[in-house]
Formats: sequence, C-alpha cells, structure tokens
Amino acid sequence: MSALEDWQATSTAGEFTDESRAVARSGGRTTVPGRPSGRPPGPRRVGNAVGRGATATIGAAVAALATTMLLFGRLAAFSGLIGFVIVMFGLFLVTFTALLLLNEDRQATLDRVMTVLMYTSAIVLGIALASIISYVLYKGWHAYTHVNFFTQDLGRAGSLAPLSVGGVKHAFVGTLWMISLAVVFTVPLGLTAAVYLNVSHGAFSRFVRTIVEAMTALPSVVAGLFVFATWILILHMEKSALAASLALSVDMLPIIIRAADVVLRLVPGSLREASEALGAPTWRTVWHVVLPTARPGLATAVILGMARGIGETAPVLLTAGFTSRLNTNPAHGPMVSLPLEALELVRTGIPNMQARGFAAAAVLLVVVVALFTVARVLGGRPAGQLSKRQAKRRARASVRDANRIITRYEQRGPQA
Repeated sequence: MSALEDWQATSTAGEFTDESRAVARSGGRTTVPGRPSGRPPGPRRVGNAVGRGATATIGAAVAALATTMLLFGRLAAFSGLIGFVIVMFGLFLVTFTALLLLNEDRQATLDRVMTVLMYTSAIVLGIALASIISYVLYKGWHAYTHVNFFTQDLGRAGSLAPLSVGGVKHAFVGTLWMISLAVVFTVPLGLTAAVYLNVSHGAFSRFVRTIVEAMTALPSVVAGLFVFATWILILHMEKSALAASLALSVDMLPIIIRAADVVLRLVPGSLREASEALGAPTWRTVWHVVLPTARPGLATAVILGMARGIGETAPVLLTAGFTSRLNTNPAHGPMVSLPLEALELVRTGIPNMQARGFAAAAVLLVVVVALFTVARVLGGRPAGQLSKRQAKRRARASVRDANRIITRYEQRGPQA
C-alpha cells in the first residue's frame, strides 16, 4: 500500500495524525527533512588546554603557592619540600577547576584538568628518568673515563686497586653471549607462536594466548629457579652462560610473542585476501606477504625482548654464577653479566668498586637506550608503508619479474 492510499484509508476511518496530514500535503510523496544549516561544530582541541586558560592557570598557581606557604609557615606544622610540592599541586588543581567552572562547561573543564594531569605526569616521569641517568653517569664518571675499564677484567683488581686497573670486559662478553644465545632460542619459537596465534582461531590458540599472557607477569626469579632446578639440579649441568640464556629466554619469550602478535594484526587484510585470491596457500601467504610486510614491527618486537632480557639479574645469578675473570666458553664455567656485575660491585661498599659498579650500570643504560632507539626507528613506519629505498627496490624487483615472465612467454611461443 502506498503512502497516499494509507492516508486515504486513515481519513476514511476518521483518524488523522500529523504524519498523515504531512503525506496529504505532499501529494502522497514521502519527504526527507533537510540537513540543518550552518557548518557542524568541529572537534574540541585539548592539546593546548592550559594555554587557552592562561589566566586561570596563572591565578590558580599563585593562589596555590600563597595558600601552601601560609599552611607551611603559619597555620599548620607542615614541613618538607616534597610535602610542599604535593600540597601545592593539590590546591592548584582544586583552584584551577573552580576557576574553569565559572566560564566553561563541565566537559571542557574536564578536558583541561585531564590535560594538566597528563602534562604533570610526563614532567614527573621525565625528571625521574633524567635524575636516574645523570646520577648513574656522575657516580661512574671516574671509572668509565679510563680505557682499561673496557679492555680488562677484574682478575687482577683487588679491593683497593686504583681505577686504572681492572674493568668490565668479562661482564660485557658474558652479556653478549647470554643475550645472543637467548635470541637464538627465542626468536624462532616466538615468531612461530605469534604467527600461529594470528592465523589460527581455535580453542588451542586461545589456550596458548592465555599462557603467554600469564607468562608476561611471571617474575624473572621464577624463571631462574625453574632453569636452576631442571638444568642444574636434575640434569646435573654446571652453571654457565648457556643455562643463563635459557632462563632469559623464558623472560623474553612472552614479550616477543605479544609484540609480534600485535604487529601481525596490523597487516592489512586486503593483502591476505589478494594472495589467497591468486591461489596461494596459507603458508605461502604468511611467508611471502604477511612476514615481509610486518618485518619492521617484528624486528621491534625482537629488540624489545632483548632489552627485557639484557637487564635481568636474578636469573643470571642463579644459573650462571659469578666470576671476576674473563670466560669465553658459554657452555663451561661461570659467567657474569653487566647488571649482575653492577649489583655486586655496588654492594661492596668500597669507593673504587662502587665507581666500577656505577660505570657498569652506565654502560648497561647506554646499551638499553640504544636498543630502544633502534626499536623506535624500526617501528616508526606503519605496516605496509615502505621507505623510498624500499619502494625503489620493490619497483626494480617487479620489473625483473615482468621481464622474466615476458621472456618465458616468448620462448614458449603463442599457444594455439
């Protein structure tokens, strides 16, 4: 039944509604209301929420400072710089919120207050990180300025030996052996598990995902105890870099799996569909399409796992022991890493040894920062987005493939 017939039936029954009258006036044609005039309101910018409320910010800061000084100096028996800063910041938030509510609505006030909290958190974290790095660099300055610190071990350096004797060469070599073996053990298994979680969606994949998430929160000392109990106590193997690398692999594996799984999910589904539409099996799609597309992200996942494993201390202490001499055999004899060396030297209480320990921690900081920088550079480009050099290389490869196909067609001749 059309709209006009419906109106006629309604009018015969004596029931007239606003909709039926509108249909009658339009001659039976259904009309669509027009769009509202004027431009729609744009998104509210919250990135400069403090700057737009400069007057409220300055007024709240001055009021909070004056009130805090009054509380700490006259009204209450408060003292201490940290307490002063905390009370002042709390009064600033309360005053800032009250001033904003006088001229802004509730949503805009909430945006600006949350922006202030985010900026404050970033500043506090930046100050904490800068203070830790500067303190470690300052305490180890007298040790790592000597060349022998990087070229010698502590075999000939006694407790009272000057800083011109001894170094952390043995700890640096031990760290390289442990993390290299851990990468060899972890990367194939971690990437394979990530691909399995990304491709398969069955009940067993959900079980594997649950185990991986549980392993992420596993304390590192538990991994060290597990390897110590199985590798050393049950199998009667000696403490070595190989045992320490097995313990570090337990810590690195869930990090690599989760990061790689997230990266593989970012690969566009259209690439998979195009490969499957051309008749490629699943394994060939994963090997030739998915993994090359997600290569920068997978490299980032591996580097993040390395940064997690390179800073562990408890698993190395339980499985590799401690030594002050250089050992280049990862399967025989105790070996030490940079974080364990820094811990043991700082605990001695001897000034020169403490300086060497802080210098070892400084070297470890530099290594970890370098790894995170490389991870940031590799992971800064989205999946599927190529650099100029990669695009040129892909174009040359496409030209070679086209020439090869044309040459093969010309050799076979036209088909009848």
